[in-house]
Amino acid sequence: MTAPVLTGRGLTKQYGGVHALDGVDINIAAGEVLAVVGPSGSGKTSLLQVLSGILRPDSGDVFLDGQSVGTLSEAARSELRRTAFGFVFQSNMLVAELTAEENAALPLLLAGVPRPNAVSTARVWLHKLGLDGLAGRRPGEMSGGQAQRVAIARALAHRPRVIFADEPTGALDTRTGQEMMSALLTSAEESNAAVVVVTHDAAIAARAKRRVELSDGRIAQEVYAA
Repeated sequence: MTAPVLTGRGLTKQYGGVHALDGVDINIAAGEVLAVVGPSGSGKTSLLQVLSGILRPDSGDVFLDGQSVGTLSEAARSELRRTAFGFVFQSNMLVAELTAEENAALPLLLAGVPRPNAVSTARVWLHKLGLDGLAGRRPGEMSGGQAQRVAIARALAHRPRVIFADEPTGALDTRTGQEMMSALLTSAEESNAAVVVVTHDAAIAARAKRRVELSDGRIAQEVYAA
């Protein structure tokens, strides 16, 4: 069996005495597409935030390639999020003042990549995602689907090990959401990045190779695609 790229062991997280996560164990392989589903309040977003190092678990730990994430300093975890992880959110979280190519290049620029190189890489990803001719546009000059594709380019430009997508199609119509998800999965497969997607959309969850359903902070069931 291939060693997992990302592992969570005994993850717990409480808010005001309520268990958002209650002893979750999970493995994610390189190149795997994992959907995390469940009702509101079941712990989906908490799991994503703990796995990505945004939040520290109250107990348990996360391991990237076997190395503990929980023991890292805040600065080191922040660097990890910039280099090893990519993020796609429901609201694309693009910087309004930046163009599409600048938004897509942002993780590379923050990592110290020279601007010409960063922008050149961003343009490659914008091309792959069908955004030719939009590199100079700002978020307010694009449709919702186009902006989400820029967010995907930003998530992939630095070739992360894992992409975390939190309700990435929630603000899009059904057709645009499916197109956006196809673009994300195709691009992630090309770079062998794992994808962890939190979603309420059954059609989006069905695109994953494995589906994990949470209930009251625990894994209620795991379903593998046929």
